[in-house]
Amino acid sequence: MVSQKITVTNEQGMHMRPASVFSQAMTPFSCDVKINFNGNTYDAKSVMMLMSACIKCGAEIEVVCDGADEQDALKKAIELIESGLGD
Repeated sequence: MVSQKITVTNEQGMHMRPASVFSQAMTPFSCDVKINFNGNTYDAKSVMMLMSACIKCGAEIEVVCDGADEQDALKKAIELIESGLGD
């Protein structure tokens, strides 16, 4: 299992489009990808779960990957968040 904390910089937070971009990018990985935020854990491969987290700009989240390709998944997740998730 690997994890990293990161601050969401996307001005609009994790609304529909960035949640979709993120979940679609995580789906091909065989490992579990979760986001810990506000004491809750969300499945990062689910658009609806990501949107229900109500992650706003400036929020600190923890991306947790567990499985065979966890390093690659974490690297991709962090790249996406740092890039603003397509917004």
